[in-house]
Amino acid sequence: MLPIVLHPHPALRFKARPLTRVTDLLHLQVAQMFGSMYEAEGVGLAAPQVALPYQLFILNTSADPDQKDLEKVVINPEILEKQGSVEGSEGCLSLPELFQKVRRAKTVTVRYQTLTGESVEETLSGLAGKAFQHEYDHLHGILFIDKLGTIGKISARGAIAAFEREYAIAQKKGDLPSNSELIARLEELAAQA
Repeated sequence: MLPIVLHPHPALRFKARPLTRVTDLLHLQVAQMFGSMYEAEGVGLAAPQVALPYQLFILNTSADPDQKDLEKVVINPEILEKQGSVEGSEGCLSLPELFQKVRRAKTVTVRYQTLTGESVEETLSGLAGKAFQHEYDHLHGILFIDKLGTIGKISARGAIAAFEREYAIAQKKGDLPSNSELIARLEELAAQA
């Protein structure tokens, strides 16, 4: 499994690079991402959440590792069209136990590639549409907390500050490299995309 990084790790704000090739290593990383996502009981996980700066995310809206038929690997996604608007509670594996209401498009038409190189275009709504939009945002350095309204921002402020304090303490103790070292590693990986 790959460890899921927590806010404010710089990978979460790093703009992911398009993938130009699918390698054996990428297949392994995707398998590890599924392991990490299932352990955390999530329905989606973006590559930046495991400090990989690639335009890639995985989904399984059942959150059940036994339902492999619902697994989706999304590479170099595009959102072609958004329709309607719906508000619902969201959380994020990089901000565990923080849930807030977020407004998203009700329906999205999307295009992406699979691990086998197949190009897929589909229209998604419900949890699948919301999860796709959430993970798509991760690829552009956008977190769900960036989309909160005024009241949501106020109510989440304490939890966000706690994540930032814990992160700073971990860096001070040497449990995490400095942000400049982390960014240098992201740049190095991005060059290999």
